Amino acid sequence: MIHFIKGQLDTVAEQQIVVENRGIGYEILVPASVIQKLPRIGNEVKIYTYMHVREDAMQLYGFMTKDEREMFQLLITVNGIGPKGALGILSIMDTDALRFAILSDDAKSISKAPGIGEKTASKLILELKDKVDFEEAVDTMLTQGEQNAAEAAAGAGDVGYRANDAIQALVALGYSSTEAVKAVKKVTLTEEMTTEDILKASLKYL
Repeated sequence: MIHFIKGQLDTVAEQQIVVENRGIGYEILVPASVIQKLPRIGNEVKIYTYMHVREDAMQLYGFMTKDEREMFQLLITVNGIGPKGALGILSIMDTDALRFAILSDDAKSISKAPGIGEKTASKLILELKDKVDFEEAVDTMLTQGEQNAAEAAAGAGDVGYRANDAIQALVALGYSSTEAVKAVKKVTLTEEMTTEDILKASLKYL
């Protein structure tokens, strides 16, 4: 299996890129979110890959992080969601927003992905809810932005649970889990902050 490809970015199209490595151009399908994070054509890029094998074809799918790839692999285990549907979901939601959508039964946000209706989104939630770890979702959210690994480790304790409480409170106020997660991610979290502090700070971004 090809774990990742590191090379020169040769071509960028809609949900598709070509990375050249040692004279070979690798065609890779990617979610729209990856397109937005790519360097300029001609620059070096590292893409984590997943090879999907069918009887009639082999296709590489690519992601900027291992976490995105793992979530993609989890999504395609759901009956009725193939690689195209999984790419669509990851095009509109980052991995931590998707985790919280699953944990909070937010089928509405997931169903905004192309080709994914609310029925399919609800099925996805049902099948994956036990496979999505709450602590991992919190830790992933806390390690975004400018925090380094040490800061994330120090901040992934009680403040993580208070951040989740704030997210749940925002959802109860009528915001989608995606909106709630994005707002809380913009807040610089500290151990001294209460749930109310996080909630008030998050509301400024909504």
